[in-house]
Amino acid sequence: MNRRKFLKQTSILSIGGLLLPSALLSSCRPDSLFEGPSFQGKVIIIGAGAAGLYAGYILKSKGIDFQILEAAPNYGGRTGKITGFANFPLDTGAQWMHGKNSIVSDLAKKSDTQITLDDSNEKYWFNNQIVSSLPRDINAIFLDDYTAPDVSFAEFAVQKGFGNEYKDIVEFIAGDSGAAASHISAYWKIKEEEYWSSGEEDFKFQETYFDLIEKQIAIHVQDQIQLNTPVKQIDYSGPIIQVTDSNNNVYTADKVIITVPITILKSADIEFIPALPTEKTTAFSKIGMDAGMKVFLKFSSKFFDENIYGGSICASFSDDSIGKVQDDNILLAFIMGQQAEYLTSLGSDAAITNALLQELDTMYNGQATASFVASHVQNWTTHPFVRGAYSYSTVGMGDARKVASESVAKKLYFAGEAMNTNGHHQTVHGAIETGYREVINLLNDVIK
Repeated sequence: MNRRKFLKQTSILSIGGLLLPSALLSSCRPDSLFEGPSFQGKVIIIGAGAAGLYAGYILKSKGIDFQILEAAPNYGGRTGKITGFANFPLDTGAQWMHGKNSIVSDLAKKSDTQITLDDSNEKYWFNNQIVSSLPRDINAIFLDDYTAPDVSFAEFAVQKGFGNEYKDIVEFIAGDSGAAASHISAYWKIKEEEYWSSGEEDFKFQETYFDLIEKQIAIHVQDQIQLNTPVKQIDYSGPIIQVTDSNNNVYTADKVIITVPITILKSADIEFIPALPTEKTTAFSKIGMDAGMKVFLKFSSKFFDENIYGGSICASFSDDSIGKVQDDNILLAFIMGQQAEYLTSLGSDAAITNALLQELDTMYNGQATASFVASHVQNWTTHPFVRGAYSYSTVGMGDARKVASESVAKKLYFAGEAMNTNGHHQTVHGAIETGYREVINLLNDVIK
């Protein structure tokens, strides 16, 4: 799934053996991270996803006291894996490594992690038939038209003369960015990715993305992670910050790094005392995050294409055995936006599976049901501490990510993929970059 058809390559700096886009370090002094005085206080990190884990990893390398509070019963955030369903492990969350120029790719290289270029073939369900190409290349227009107005993908497609027959193709393009076509901005989708620098190729892991995060980052900080600890309040009114969890346990710190998904911040699950600045909460509201799920379908035969895009129930099906050593027949249904909302509304995994099988039967003349073995549904929409896929750029987005990511009172720091202002939002490596960035910001605030 090549998600980036255009790129603006920027120079890469190597600091401490980690590759970092130059834009990431444009407003800080990197020498303050690896040399000079360190921070003597306590840091609490809220969230043990990629950003939180990596922030902890860097703090530990500096000998700084920290603790990670994670609401869920497991760490990893929107990465995860299942074993036993197929004869190879499956990524329940983030799956593709986007490009070779990032902290993640550097970790993969240093650890000899096995990755495979995903150059799989694409086909489309269009006008009730499977085709190898579309009459008009709508994908290129959405990704390369720098004159796109600040309107939704759905409206932009109409403006460009694409009729209703392209509706599900438009949903596929929008869904690849985690959104419904009626929600994501054609202009800001392009504008925000002008700084994308990690590379244009997509790679899959022989094991899983989660394995890389666990073995290269989480293992170093797991003793500092406290699971099953949802945070409900952060009181930063005094010299010492008080963090209260759902069981009314209170933790104290000098600094707090907040890495929860944007849905949690938008829902005000965490009360801030004093209240966050209005401009920050307004910025949160402008960052979108729609419903999202992954459904793994196991079949006794491989009747399907490597990729089939454009379904009305699921706009993106992909062969999940690509890049794996074993070869069970696993088809991944990658479902975002309104399609994910609809399937969630069906109420059960069985109903979701049946809806997908019916669509595949239509595409492949009944072969799906005939060879169906089992399914596994990972619905991130209903995950209580995630509630969606990943962030996207809404109509009227403006500088929302920049404002949302700014620290508050030199006490609160905001990280996570939605807070990436370097074009790498929606990615694991983008989340990791923000964890690194906020440690830099925290240390810079200490020595200023």
